[in-house]
Amino acid sequence: MRPQCQHIPSMTSTTDHQPTASNATTLVLASSSPYRRMLLQRLGLPFQCISPDVDESVLEHEQATAYVSRLAQHKARTVAAALTGDTARSAALIIGSDQALVLGDSIISKPDDRQHAAAMLQQCSAQTVVFHCGWCLLLRSATGKVEMVAASVVPTHVQFRQLSEREIDQYLDRELALDCAGAFKSEALGISLFDAIRSGDPTALIGLPLISVCAGLRKAGLALP
Repeated sequence: MRPQCQHIPSMTSTTDHQPTASNATTLVLASSSPYRRMLLQRLGLPFQCISPDVDESVLEHEQATAYVSRLAQHKARTVAAALTGDTARSAALIIGSDQALVLGDSIISKPDDRQHAAAMLQQCSAQTVVFHCGWCLLLRSATGKVEMVAASVVPTHVQFRQLSEREIDQYLDRELALDCAGAFKSEALGISLFDAIRSGDPTALIGLPLISVCAGLRKAGLALP
């Protein structure tokens, strides 16, 4: 089933007991990312995508794991507070996710243009970078009460090959990934830039750790294989 996408602006709470989705009728992905949308479609569940309007700035002295965890929850809560119509009148499970690329002590963002993308790839050349993918699953009741079902941060270590300027230019000629942190797409030609990937969940590198998400959805009571 094809997801519906809409854009909304911005907030709401959590709990201690284990919330379940026995009455939930809607699954919502709090994201406008086509990559996360395609990943979630792999589960064969009907869902909506709603794009949260949130400030994604890194706070002063904020570590990458704290950053992605905070943003994933902020996105999900923003969407939970902004649900309208039939979706607001029924229970909903809301998935939020965010990702950061870390090289050394620096968080690397998305490139501004081709020149910036080339500089990023040169910086990553022959280095091991870490992608931290934070996600959460919230249950919003029909009365608007919001509870946390599951949340975690999944790391992925990526070892880049030694990249020449010519290889970087050739890659950017064929795949200018300005919408991706680090300026590459691991699910496409970007895989040719690596020596190795180490992760407990290969989908985390693309933006949504499906192994963890499936565990969370089962915990919430959804039927999955």
